[in-house]
Amino acid sequence: MKTIHGLLLVGCSAIALAGCGPSDIASPGTGGDVIINNPTPTPTPTPTGGTGGTVTPAAGCPTIADAQGLSDQGTITGPTGTWRVCRLPSLIRTSITLPKIPGLLYEMNGRVNVGCDGGFSAPTAGAPFTSTTVGCSTPLTADTNVTLTIQPGVILFGGTGQSWLAVNRGNKISAVGTSTQPIIFTSRDNVLGLNTDSSQGQWGGIVLLGRGVTTDCAVGSVASNTCERNTEGAADLARFGGTDNTYNAGRMSYVQIRYSGFVLGANSELQSLTPGGIGTGTVLDHIQSHNSSDDGVEFFGGAANMKYYVVTGADDDSIDADTGAQVNLQYAMLIQRTDRNDSLFEIDSNGNEADTPRTKLVVANMTALQAGVPADNAGNQASLFIRGNSDVTILNSLVATPQNECVRINGSGTTPATITVRSVALQCAATKFIGTGSVTAAQVEAAFNGNNNNTAFTPTLSSLFINGANENGVVATDPKTVASFFDTTTWIGAVRNSSDNWYAGWTCNSSTANFGSGSACTSLPTS
Repeated sequence: MKTIHGLLLVGCSAIALAGCGPSDIASPGTGGDVIINNPTPTPTPTPTGGTGGTVTPAAGCPTIADAQGLSDQGTITGPTGTWRVCRLPSLIRTSITLPKIPGLLYEMNGRVNVGCDGGFSAPTAGAPFTSTTVGCSTPLTADTNVTLTIQPGVILFGGTGQSWLAVNRGNKISAVGTSTQPIIFTSRDNVLGLNTDSSQGQWGGIVLLGRGVTTDCAVGSVASNTCERNTEGAADLARFGGTDNTYNAGRMSYVQIRYSGFVLGANSELQSLTPGGIGTGTVLDHIQSHNSSDDGVEFFGGAANMKYYVVTGADDDSIDADTGAQVNLQYAMLIQRTDRNDSLFEIDSNGNEADTPRTKLVVANMTALQAGVPADNAGNQASLFIRGNSDVTILNSLVATPQNECVRINGSGTTPATITVRSVALQCAATKFIGTGSVTAAQVEAAFNGNNNNTAFTPTLSSLFINGANENGVVATDPKTVASFFDTTTWIGAVRNSSDNWYAGWTCNSSTANFGSGSACTSLPTS
């Protein structure tokens, strides 16, 4: 095993930032002569505006346990038919279930809070806590313990760009779909049939707020173990942080998050999914992010485990992790649009290199594809960008980025960053490795020498992401030797062969990737 030490460049350049993670500069990738050909999806996604379809509206909105109830907003008509619209209250005060009802959609009109924020630690009668959540004026003497349960097949949409879902500290989400009935979070334009494969940033996204350890404090300090942060861009406080890296924010399984990333504040967009300070008690699996105008997922602090993650068409990074996040991720497909994207992942510490815990990402069985010259990659410069106070381990993975540099480590200061790679195959442009600051390209390259790595790899993928002979010819490493969370695998990449279809049924198709059995991302399921 080889380990590279590098550090984050201090401060920002005067060059304009292009929606990077915390703050970095961008430069175009180099050219290449190998093209990844994306297959034409079925059905071909095209603008689907107009009326018609087979859906008829539900008779009315169901009764829920929360006293505020659901507000009947009449109907909305798109190409799939006409739907009843039931608006969620802005503050869910009691645990509720959103049932799957034919012809019915649930609307988020602005920020929707699941419970009141209970603070850094659970409030007690002896130390009441005044929540900053709008509508929670009574001091809390215990967590509100609200759970939002969403049944398989439910569709929720953001009625405005400012719409987003905040699961506050001391509360949970239970959004558990199935392989044939995924839960879909999307935008109003998607319902109306106005979207194309370039649509993005039409509503906020999903934010899970927990009591995990974080850095880069808005209040408190790392030294006193009292650090808390605010969700980026939120007009009203959406705070996370604490001392519990086992925190349970609930479960999300078989979920699509489409067309998210609306700009909530200056230079601050939400991602499809933003876990802020969640812990290992939270279950995340079978999640697709599609056409986020920022990252597919960005982890802030805490400790998160995720399996079966698909990101298609992220406008910034497919994966971002910083401010002390401890992340384990297995079975990941990162597939970016040819005309809009930044890096496949960006890992750092938000510029606070002396803070601990250090940001840590371990990813296994990843297939990461970046076919074209990135439009927004001037700052990150490479498909995999590692900097600052961070430690990255990549196992059993394939990175195919034929028109871009593969890996950049940016280093300065006194605290080194590290990268460890085992059984990783790379297809890169002529320049494979970049070292900046105190790190040289030769040092980055040295990390990829040995350990069953192949830095001159020729992909033999079929259907864009399914392993062929060359992929399955790479000797794998057992990920379970690194962390018990991981499954033992004997192959690299996310999809071993044509029988390995964990992605099928619950994902949606686009020109970025065709997953075969799912519906088009530009349309809604009708059953």
